[in-house]
Amino acid sequence: MRIAATLVLGGVLCAASGAATAATSLLFIGNSFTYGAGSPVKFYRANSVTDLNNEGIGGVPALFKSFTQQAGLDYDVSLETRGGSGIEFHLDNKLGYIGKRPWDTVVMQGQSTLDFDKPRDPAKLVATAKQMAEFLRGRNPQANIYLMSTWARADQVYPATGAWAGKTVEIMAQDVRAAYDKAAATAPGVKAVIPVGEAWTRAMQAGIADPNPYDGIDADKVNLWTYDHYHASAHGYYLEALVIFGSLTGRDPRSLGENECSGYELGMPTALVKTLQQVAFEQLGSAVTPAPLVLSAPNPPERCRQP
Repeated sequence: MRIAATLVLGGVLCAASGAATAATSLLFIGNSFTYGAGSPVKFYRANSVTDLNNEGIGGVPALFKSFTQQAGLDYDVSLETRGGSGIEFHLDNKLGYIGKRPWDTVVMQGQSTLDFDKPRDPAKLVATAKQMAEFLRGRNPQANIYLMSTWARADQVYPATGAWAGKTVEIMAQDVRAAYDKAAATAPGVKAVIPVGEAWTRAMQAGIADPNPYDGIDADKVNLWTYDHYHASAHGYYLEALVIFGSLTGRDPRSLGENECSGYELGMPTALVKTLQQVAFEQLGSAVTPAPLVLSAPNPPERCRQP
């Protein structure tokens, strides 16, 4: 009896230990702004994450996964994405996939103009974010939900046909953020709004990124948009992933170091990697714990080798 009790107790302790060290399950719900359309990020390290649609996408979720691995954190990352969609698409078509497990953490974003039929109107985002959050919390009442406020689209600001024509990229980013704040106020379990769009604006205001790709890109600046002035470039998605990393983990993005693996693999100069990390840190402010800079090993190819 004593031996049996000891074995049972040992099994319980082992199970408890396993539960304590289990990876945090994380799901990204979004569209092309999450999966990295228009850049090499789309299929980046696709084998490191689980694409629920089996489309071989890595995207920003894979960048996030890479950052967490380098930081010694354990996340089991999945994504459910569909280009050209808002949260309503996932509610109408993908709950069977999304509801297969009770996610610990979820990051979701909606359509980039807030509503296809009524651009600039936040009503649909507010309603659908609430519905999705209720569904997710029904599967896991403790789920931490984040809404990602996306960037301003140059193609919606500068051409006369744009929904924000005559405004500025700063105003579009502010309008989008205000909509996500409204959604966060009504959706259960929302821990924070991730300020990706505002980080883009900060990079432009700091003279790091060019705010208007229609008149050419200044020689000393980067273009956060890709060729269509709509989706992001690799630089834009990298900044997006840095802001998400800091928001979810509370870690200082600068702690990844100037030789951070994914920046190296995407062909970014170390000076730009360091600069974008600084932008993300400044945008997040008190939301992250400042940490000493950890300059990575001088041999990125070896350090970045995937397990």
